[in-house]
Amino acid sequence: MANELSSDVAVVTGSSRGIGRGIAVGLGEAGATVYVTGRSTGDGPLTIDTTAQMVTDAGGTGVPVATDFGDDAAIEALYDRIRADHGRLDIHVNNAFKIPDPPVWGGKFWEHPIQVWDDQVGIGLRAAYVASVHAAKLMMETDTSRRFMANISSSGSERYALSTSYGIAKSGTDRLTRDFAVEGKEDGLVVVGLWPSQVLTEFIVDSIDQGTIKLDEEHAETPLYTGRVIAALAADPSRAERSGQVFTTAELAVHYDISDERGKQPKGNRTPTLFRSPI
Repeated sequence: MANELSSDVAVVTGSSRGIGRGIAVGLGEAGATVYVTGRSTGDGPLTIDTTAQMVTDAGGTGVPVATDFGDDAAIEALYDRIRADHGRLDIHVNNAFKIPDPPVWGGKFWEHPIQVWDDQVGIGLRAAYVASVHAAKLMMETDTSRRFMANISSSGSERYALSTSYGIAKSGTDRLTRDFAVEGKEDGLVVVGLWPSQVLTEFIVDSIDQGTIKLDEEHAETPLYTGRVIAALAADPSRAERSGQVFTTAELAVHYDISDERGKQPKGNRTPTLFRSPI
């Protein structure tokens, strides 16, 4: 994958930590210029500045831009910045998602504060739509052949997981994948959805350590696993054949023969049934 994306400009929303960080670094390994976005700044371990340096160390160019994805004006300013810096955008990844504080691990919808909906649907779904609008406009301004968009979702879109608002956010994200692909087809916009399995983000590792959830040793993935899959998808000359479809990280990793930084290839534990054709 080295340097396959060296001429590409990418955005990963919510990339100060977790899956977003893994995606940004995976794109960096392929040589991309990656705009690393989120609210956490500085030299701490979980900030956009630290992630941007990791992207650069991996072989790309990391550009940290502080962005609050709950603020439409801040989202628009991000793409204005990229337009001014490069005049183009090739790859856009919707990953930003807000975990409620305290986290919601079940319970009934009427027992949750309304803010839980605003956190998960507002940031996890609405912000993805707003960011995609600005990303697509910028993509259409230049004659880039890439025009690739990935939406990070989960199996919570098809079966109950965590809470009603979580499921709505993920179901809506998968629907964005399908409908964006329909509306973007004639303009060469390729949109793919991705379901990681249990990802060993900082939050999940802490939750495992606290006994809140159990480690799925067979299927657990690292954030970089998702990043390497997205880089492979973006670089695939046949990527348009996948547009509008939702895949697991694991099945695409097998298809592209990708391993994580541990040398492992977790196989995942569920395959989406919506919007599919054989890979």
